[in-house]
Amino acid sequence: MNVHASLAAAALILASITACSPEANKTVEPASAPATAPSPDFHAFRIGTLEATALRDGVITLPNAADESPWADTAAARTVLTAAGQPGDVIHLSVQPLLVRDGGRVVLIDTGAGGRMGTQNRLVGSLRAAGVDPTLVTDILISHAHGDHVGGLVGADGSLTFPNAVVRISEPEWEYMKAGAARAGEAALLAAVTPKVQPFAPGAQVTPSIKAVPLTGHTPGHSGYEIVSGTGRLLYIGDAMHSSVISVQRPEWINGWDTDSAAGVATRQGLLERGTADSLRIYGVHFPFPGLGRFERRDDGFVWAPER
Repeated sequence: MNVHASLAAAALILASITACSPEANKTVEPASAPATAPSPDFHAFRIGTLEATALRDGVITLPNAADESPWADTAAARTVLTAAGQPGDVIHLSVQPLLVRDGGRVVLIDTGAGGRMGTQNRLVGSLRAAGVDPTLVTDILISHAHGDHVGGLVGADGSLTFPNAVVRISEPEWEYMKAGAARAGEAALLAAVTPKVQPFAPGAQVTPSIKAVPLTGHTPGHSGYEIVSGTGRLLYIGDAMHSSVISVQRPEWINGWDTDSAAGVATRQGLLERGTADSLRIYGVHFPFPGLGRFERRDDGFVWAPER
């Protein structure tokens, strides 16, 4: 497949990212949140009537070098980064899981790295700063099984960080996670979370207001999550995109972290087309904190427009 564009593949991606079911469009009264003092570690906002919070976990810092960057042409990457006003010799990827109060549920989407990959392991502190104890989290939705998304499921002692939460993950991603756990040295994490896991079919309605969205290419069962309340809508894109500059401005570039490069390219192109056509609010878990914004067309391409 020509990774530089297959309009047919992009169209399939666009078709798969469908509007949520009528059940998801029902207005759900959010659980009341305790008053909290302002903090640089969280950012509260609303999706319709739902309360949502971006939670700072840390930053992954990668040298823009051949043995570190997922983009092979490091010279071209440097040009794109510097043109956007960023350093060209390093790639910064923020990590910020998303908290959503969906009726009586306290939903956490992804769990950060748990201090791995050079990150700062700030998620639990950010959660508490936002007025939520880890024991109050009822549902954890996992986009995919990479360490910077599942690492925070357990603490340094191997115990569950969110002991009262069910862990929801797509069926193909759960199989991928189980198959790779021993190879990645994650057997202890897998054993700890297995009793809590409730796999779902790709594209399932996972809570009253949140629908899983298959975003193929990065891992076999990679899921985004579309959150809908009234006229409010937000799409959590997981690792369909990593850099708010490179992934958006050069979606056709192969990302070495994708398990299916052609599907990854088509997914990025589909997200950009739908995002601009619908002026869709996007949550980029690796985009600069707090990861909220929209895609916009510029010249013959796209740019990331962060929410101000």
